[in-house]
Amino acid sequence: MFFAVDSSELTAESLQTLRQIAYVMMTVPDRQFAIEGHTDERGSRDYNVALGLRRALAVRDALVALGVPENRLTIASYGKERPAVLGDNEKAWSQNRRAVVVNILDVRPPR
Repeated sequence: MFFAVDSSELTAESLQTLRQIAYVMMTVPDRQFAIEGHTDERGSRDYNVALGLRRALAVRDALVALGVPENRLTIASYGKERPAVLGDNEKAWSQNRRAVVVNILDVRPPR
């Protein structure tokens, strides 16, 4: 999911993507997921960590509203520390203002 500058508001496109992600999550009830919030490189480290957290929380809250149990979701904010795209321009920045959902654990018992 991508975000506007200084925003943690989900777009209509992001909500559609989250509906699809929630559906998949519900088909694998034995898995845990992490939601990572990211920002572009502009702004202080503290500001960007807080903004990344708000983005991760927005995604988590939307997934919970779609029926995914909250206890299957963890959140993290990386601020500007893990850019997806390097560059000092709007094209790069727009790709770094994002939240990412990651499958972190398969909790099925070993066979």
